[in-house]
Amino acid sequence: MKAKSAAAPYAAWMSIFIIVPMILVVIFAFTDKSGAFTLKNIAEVGQYSNVFLRSIWLGALATVISLVLGYPLAYIISHISARRQSMMIMLVMLPMWMNFLLRTYAWMTLLEDNGIINSLLASFGIGKLHLINTQGAVVLGMVYNYIPYMILPLYSVLTKIDSSVIEAAQDLGANQVKVFSKVTFPMSMPGVISGITMVFVPAVSTFIISKMLGGGANLMIGDLIDMQFLGSAYNPNLGSAISLVLMVLILICMGIMNQFDDGESNGGGMMI
Repeated sequence: MKAKSAAAPYAAWMSIFIIVPMILVVIFAFTDKSGAFTLKNIAEVGQYSNVFLRSIWLGALATVISLVLGYPLAYIISHISARRQSMMIMLVMLPMWMNFLLRTYAWMTLLEDNGIINSLLASFGIGKLHLINTQGAVVLGMVYNYIPYMILPLYSVLTKIDSSVIEAAQDLGANQVKVFSKVTFPMSMPGVISGITMVFVPAVSTFIISKMLGGGANLMIGDLIDMQFLGSAYNPNLGSAISLVLMVLILICMGIMNQFDDGESNGGGMMI
């Protein structure tokens, strides 16, 4: 019981900055401007179903791309010397030391119609491409900003896989493909699930990336919520209702993903 008392500061912090704001979101979602109970806000969320679908689709696409790109890199890092591992992890985290907005502004400079990429294409005699203010630009920004959250948990799990298990599979006649598909990948599933969760949740609710790289034609849930609280269409009750529905959808997605996670019993560990 004495050891549990050390968690009191965090419990107080969580109560003030997590539980209380969530209670306020629920209260605002089910009340009108006068404070009377209503379901109108929840009902109005349905008219933004296309925005929800677009956000889930782009967030899922960015998550899949991050997994496809991040898994091989995490696998390679986990199989090099300890000194080189530290250097590679530092390089993965290096962009995160820079301000999030500055990183996104850099991509605007690269992708705009007269930007660096189109200037290079023009110098090679290739026609300019419209890259900025597209869904592709939004997905690219998500992958760039969130892929470290995929690589780090994957690396954490892959480094904990006992090499003797791999050697045993090889001794039993399994080739590299079979070793990966039957041993390595199943044992790294905790890291895969953790990485998917850590990328998908911020990706589906982002608003800065979609606003700067996607333009007004690629509105996402985060942009919609931002407009309700800070935009000209100030309506915190509707914004709270949209936020509440988004939280429920994310919890459902996380619950589904956790069904595929066997925890640390497979020899891996989750890094959250």
